[in-house]
Amino acid sequence: MARWPVSALLVWLACWVCLAGLRRLGVPLWTAAAVALLLGLGLALLHVRRWRRVLVALGFPVSAAVLGLPLQAGSAWAWLVALAVLAWIYPRRGWSEAPLFPTPRDALLPLAAMVRLPPGARLLDAGCGLGHGLAALRRAYPQARLEGIELSAPLAWAARQWRRDARVRQGDLWAQDWSPYALVYLFQRPETMVRAWAKAEAELAPGAWLASLDFEVPGVPAAAQWSLDGGHRLWLYRREVPTAQP
Repeated sequence: MARWPVSALLVWLACWVCLAGLRRLGVPLWTAAAVALLLGLGLALLHVRRWRRVLVALGFPVSAAVLGLPLQAGSAWAWLVALAVLAWIYPRRGWSEAPLFPTPRDALLPLAAMVRLPPGARLLDAGCGLGHGLAALRRAYPQARLEGIELSAPLAWAARQWRRDARVRQGDLWAQDWSPYALVYLFQRPETMVRAWAKAEAELAPGAWLASLDFEVPGVPAAAQWSLDGGHRLWLYRREVPTAQP
């Protein structure tokens, strides 16, 4: 199977080609659409991760709803244009690292009671998307200096327009230096958490914090963890402070 997200694009294209081919053969529209839908569902099951299955399965019916039925064969090209726009908004590396899921509004409020930061402390939302994590950080730390970094240029632009109280720039969170920050917040994926903790240990100042929504660092004891509404879980880790030598 092709690498993600190419595999999703190929499945969506296959559904539209199937629909167009059946229509050329004279198959009724809704029968052809049903066959294309079943094709997409079957190919979606080949993906291991549940969220990828959902995205792949929804691609054809959502695009059909957006473009509108009845559809002609040329609609496949319209869908390809839509996919090109999606690839521009959300580049391939973004899909391979973390899907675009927003941070719930009150998800980070528990941090304020556990991690007391002075006014003006610098906080980073690493992979800020549209800025929902920045909004949640602002609720927890009204006097903090918030910064966000986002790989997608359009998403970074949108976050800047919405979160005028934060400094948002387009860039790679893995290339960003984390050393100036008192707390770094992530909403990533399980596969990236080992890398994130290695970066935190290498760059965060002693005593600084790493907060992760939903995904823990394997094998690393958390300083605290909270169960949140909606089935979410918040994990908190602290960069170890060296003990004084006798």
